[in-house]
Amino acid sequence: MSASTLNAEILKKDFPLLGRTVRGGKKLVYLDSGATSQKPTMVLDAERNFYEYHNAAAHRGAHQLAEEATEAFEGAREVVAHFIGAHTREVIFTKSATESLNLVAYSLSAAESPIQWRPGDEVLVTEMEHHANLIPWQEMAKRTGARLRFIPVTDDGQLDLTQIDTLINEKTRILSFTHASNVLGTVNPVRRLADLAHAVGAIVVLDACQSVPHESVDVTALGIDLMAFSGHKMLGPTGVGVLWGRFEILESMPPFLTGGSMIEVVTLESATYSLPPKRFEAGVPNMAQAVGLAAAIGYLQEVGMHAIAHHEEDLVTSAIAQLETMPGVKVLGPAGPRGGALSFLVDDIHPHDVGQVLDDDGIAVRVGHHCAWPLMRRFGVAATTRATFYLYNTHEDVSSLVSGIRRAQQFFGTTS
Repeated sequence: MSASTLNAEILKKDFPLLGRTVRGGKKLVYLDSGATSQKPTMVLDAERNFYEYHNAAAHRGAHQLAEEATEAFEGAREVVAHFIGAHTREVIFTKSATESLNLVAYSLSAAESPIQWRPGDEVLVTEMEHHANLIPWQEMAKRTGARLRFIPVTDDGQLDLTQIDTLINEKTRILSFTHASNVLGTVNPVRRLADLAHAVGAIVVLDACQSVPHESVDVTALGIDLMAFSGHKMLGPTGVGVLWGRFEILESMPPFLTGGSMIEVVTLESATYSLPPKRFEAGVPNMAQAVGLAAAIGYLQEVGMHAIAHHEEDLVTSAIAQLETMPGVKVLGPAGPRGGALSFLVDDIHPHDVGQVLDDDGIAVRVGHHCAWPLMRRFGVAATTRATFYLYNTHEDVSSLVSGIRRAQQFFGTTS
């Protein structure tokens, strides 16, 4: 589909859950895809088909089912690789993006790491990171003695790059940052930051959880070294994430988990490990989930990533325009360009109360710190209400959100 022909009302029919009612018969308006997306029938069918007809342990067994399971699993790897412009040997299946990022932080701080840590070395992240791309680096700093430094955030929700030439320096060993903020919707200048980091010999890690589901992402064009994203935010199943890495870096990294499947030779005293990606996929893999993710990618490609990005931009632009005209409502983050996350505050009403009123109307949003406590402190708030849009949302959903916020203001007496 082209951007002009994406019909969210038609697409919504492909998602069984979006047809249900909640809270005593209210039509469900799902605006929490940034936390987890809903699943189309073809993804559900793909998982069920695997379990009904091909279920066996991949890479094990000499029987037909094992061969079919292996073919399905490795076929899913090919689909993922093609989707992000990568080679299959560079795609590792994990259980989540969080596991992917922990894998990288652990492996790069191990004794056998390709990075030989020295006193004074630094790891650079940003103030807008999700906890999944902050705490693993905090733990790495403890293990290695590295100094953790931060790129600050401006009042309008952008990265403050005025001192970037000082922050990225000869001591920087790793730069890790989010492609798109899960709170602010900010889309960061990946290539510019990657080029600056590479100029001083640093490794660049990208959290792409809020970008890969929503726009075309090509790892070569971005110029990064490692990238993590999750299946459940892009119409796929829970329990499957992806770590992509340049092969020469993956090949130099020690394993994160050990056990079956990831070995070459084992004796009672020692073991040698397979080349990537097997080195990082210990145990029986998440085969059905990988198959479901491949089906989700097929669905996204059929709709068209450019069409999805354009559709979401249209929805967010409309939502911001309407919210900014409402007295007592403040939107956090840049005016644009931005991703589909829209966090806002309503004067004199706690975000949890806003969320409760919206929920009573059948509108599902996220409330809280969104696993980004340091960013909340940066803006001097404890929490926000967040709506996140996806390909199945409509302008009617935006109108429902705006009406729900007005009802919250009326309910709590903050507006007439």
